[in-house]
Amino acid sequence: MLLVAAMCGGVRPRPVPDALPSAGTTTDQGVITVDWKLLRGLDYRSGKMSDTLKALDGKRVRVPGFIVPLDDLQDRAKEFLLVPYFGACVHLPPPPTNQIVYASLRSMTTLSLFDPVWVVGTLRVENYKSPYGVAGYRIEAEKFSKYEDMAR
Repeated sequence: MLLVAAMCGGVRPRPVPDALPSAGTTTDQGVITVDWKLLRGLDYRSGKMSDTLKALDGKRVRVPGFIVPLDDLQDRAKEFLLVPYFGACVHLPPPPTNQIVYASLRSMTTLSLFDPVWVVGTLRVENYKSPYGVAGYRIEAEKFSKYEDMAR
C-alpha cells in the first residue's frame, strides 16, 4: 500500500464523506459524485446491486480514479479502465469487478496515466471484459479532468 501511494506521489482520490447521502452529492451541473465505496454495492458474484446503485444506473456521474489505457498508444486513447488506485490491472492482480469502470470517449484524447482524474459521464451497470480484468461498470465519458480534492 505504501509503495502504491509512493508511486503516485501520495495523491489518492478521497472518497465522498460518509455524512453525505449514500448516492453522493450533486454538482451544479446535475452530475452526481460517486465514490468507490458506493460502487462496491454491486455483488460481483451474484450480480445483485444496492438500491442506491440501481438508482444511479443511467445517470450522469463523476467518479475519481486512475486510468489504465486499453488502446495501444500509452499517452492517447479512446477507451480506458478507471480504477481506484494507481497500478491496478497492470502490475497487480486486477481489482474485483465492482472496482473497475470501463470508459469510452468519443474521440482519441491525451491521457494522464500517473495522476488521479475525475471522469464525468453516464454510468451503466454492465460487465465489460478487457485484457486487464472484467469491469462491472461502463461509463460513456463526456470528459475527464485532473483530480482536485472536493474539500479545497
